[in-house]
Amino acid sequence: MQDNILVIGAGGQIGTVLCESLREVYGIDHVIAADINHPKDSVIGYFEKLDVLDAKRLSEIVEKYKITQIYHLAALLSATGEKNPLLAWRINMDGLIHVLETARNYGIKKIFHPSSIAAFGGHTPKKNTPQSTILEPETIYGITKKAGEDLGNYYFHKYGIDVRGIRYPGLISYQSLPGGGTTDYAVDIFYKAIDNLPFECFLEENTMLPMMYMPDAIRATLELMEAPLEKLSHHYAYNVSAFSFTPLEITKEIQKHYPEFKVTYKPDYRQKIAESWIENIDDSVARLDWGWKPTFDLASMTEDMILNLKKKEKQR
Repeated sequence: MQDNILVIGAGGQIGTVLCESLREVYGIDHVIAADINHPKDSVIGYFEKLDVLDAKRLSEIVEKYKITQIYHLAALLSATGEKNPLLAWRINMDGLIHVLETARNYGIKKIFHPSSIAAFGGHTPKKNTPQSTILEPETIYGITKKAGEDLGNYYFHKYGIDVRGIRYPGLISYQSLPGGGTTDYAVDIFYKAIDNLPFECFLEENTMLPMMYMPDAIRATLELMEAPLEKLSHHYAYNVSAFSFTPLEITKEIQKHYPEFKVTYKPDYRQKIAESWIENIDDSVARLDWGWKPTFDLASMTEDMILNLKKKEKQR
C-alpha cells in the first residue's frame, strides 16, 4: 500500500525542505503539508491548516488522507521558548502527545519526531558527546526534547509505534529564514554578507557549536526513516554530526568570498544557552546502525550557501 505522509510544521526551516524531498520520493499527492500558518508562496501539493494543539483537527486530517506516517516538526525553538516557557511546553509537549495518541488511535505505525543537541546540558561531556550520556537540559526547549525522547521510547515499547528521531545540531539552510534558535546566527550571517552589510553576532566569537547543512540533515532524516527496524540499536534520538565551528571561524570562511565583510560581537541571553550545549558529537552509533555519513564540511557548505543565496537574490 502507498504511504500517505503528513508533515506537521511544514512551513518551518526543516519542514519546507523536507516536504520537497518527500514529494520527490513518494509523489506530490502522497505528502500533505500542515502548518498553523498558510504558506506565503503558492503550494505544490496538498496543504492543510493545523494548530498542533487542536487534536480534533489533527484527527480529521489523518482520516481525510488515510495517513500512514507523520513527520512532527512543529515546536517553539530554544531562544523563542525562553521568552515564553509555558507556551513552549504546551506546543512542544501537548502537540507531541496529540500526535502520539492520534497515531495510537488510528494505527499509524511510523512517526518522525526530532530531538536536538538542546537535550544535553551543562553536565553532558562537551567533546565527542556519546550517544548514551547525561541529559540535563537547561532550557525549556531542551527539557521538552528530553521528555520527547522518553515519550517516543515509551510509545514504541508500550504500543509498538515506530517513533524515530535525530538529535539535530544547529541547521544551516538557504531555503528558509531562521526560526528562533540559538544557532540561527549561522544562517543570518550569510544574508548579511551577500547584502554587503555588517553583522552583529549575539554569541561570543569563540563559542563552539555543532552544525549541519540542511541537505545532510534531510538526507539523515530520510535514511533513518528508511532503515530496517531490526538494525536500529537505539531506535530514537540518534546523534548525528557534520562539523563544528565558532562564529569567528565561519566569519573567516565567509571572508574568503567577501574580504570586506565585518562582524562585531554583542552576546545576549543566547550566549548562556549556547554555553550549556556541547561542542562536537560522537555519531558512531548512527554510522554503524544505518550508515550515516555527512557530505558537507564548513568550506563546502559556505560555498554552496553563498551560491544559492545569490541565486535567490537575483529572483527577488
